[in-house]
Amino acid sequence: MTLDVVDLKGFYTSPLGLVAQQTLTRAIQARWREPHGLAILGLGFATPYLEALRRGAERTLAFMPAEQGVMHWPEAGLSASALVQAGDMPLRDAAIDRLLLVHALEVAESPLALLSEIWRVLAPGGRLIAVVPSRRGLWARLDATPFGQGQPFSRAQLTGLMREALFTPIHWTEALYFPPVQRRTVLRAAPAWERVGATLGLPFAGVHVIEATKQVYRPVASRKPARRFALAPALLPGN
Repeated sequence: MTLDVVDLKGFYTSPLGLVAQQTLTRAIQARWREPHGLAILGLGFATPYLEALRRGAERTLAFMPAEQGVMHWPEAGLSASALVQAGDMPLRDAAIDRLLLVHALEVAESPLALLSEIWRVLAPGGRLIAVVPSRRGLWARLDATPFGQGQPFSRAQLTGLMREALFTPIHWTEALYFPPVQRRTVLRAAPAWERVGATLGLPFAGVHVIEATKQVYRPVASRKPARRFALAPALLPGN
């Protein structure tokens, strides 16, 4: 299942999308407060959140999967967005310091292959923040928003996937506790929903926000020593 750039842009210009953007931006900035001098990449549809991170960064890029479509970003000036094959990004190894993954992992044909490509382009010590729909959340059960598309994940599934792709999770939080409805009364109360949900650790958050670091050294699987066979000398003619 894929997401369309027109639908994504439409969601983030709606009242519900704007509140979701503000909520998740706070969660992201709590981890990446001052990415000065760093190379930042947003993969999927991360542009609503990149604006808050690009100030002071060495460079900020927005890569959008070919199946999704691409839009000009930022709105003013030269475009820093590109249409790419997410599993084969046009970047050299270790080119990126911070990577923000939004609206991508849950719709990837192979989540492990996507994370492996992210591992390749991240620098040693580079960090990844992935925003992924939660299997237990209400947002994943309603297809009226982009967070209701694709395959949601449990915390255990995400942790196992990250480790298999050679990432070490270092911080975990959840967000979007308020229900995905356009009612003004609900949207005005969204900050209160977030405070109560985070304080009490309620189980119905809409998304996981996981930060992970790249493991620099790939583990080497132990192998059994190869069996050696002693070959008897061939008989010579006349022997």
